[in-house]
Amino acid sequence: MLIQIILIVAIVVIGFLVIRNPGSDSHLAIRRLLLFAFVIVAVLSVLFPQWLSWVASLIGVGRGTDLLLYALVLVVLVVIATQYRTNVEQNRRITQLARRIALLEARESERQPSVQDDSAAPPHTEPLP
Repeated sequence: MLIQIILIVAIVVIGFLVIRNPGSDSHLAIRRLLLFAFVIVAVLSVLFPQWLSWVASLIGVGRGTDLLLYALVLVVLVVIATQYRTNVEQNRRITQLARRIALLEARESERQPSVQDDSAAPPHTEPLP
């Protein structure tokens, strides 16, 4: 039961962090702190595998490997959500840049006089006196 509460809270927190503005400094700091905590927990899990089983039984999961699976599912959700947001932001920037380029080219073509191709025009003849 405790693991279900932890997983639901984790999913809600991940969802909230993904919805937030990614450009803020606090968002970057939270991301770095979470990455640092992940590295510490991963190193401790490798050094002391029985610790992971103890934590799993403490929160109501049968085995440490199941707890690791749950954690990996949460990490995959974070990566997918982050990649989605990054992709949406890049597409928005590309669209804005394409619009700016189109407007600049339209303004530039209005400033330049149109040049006609002389080869297609009939030859110029002088009137006879």
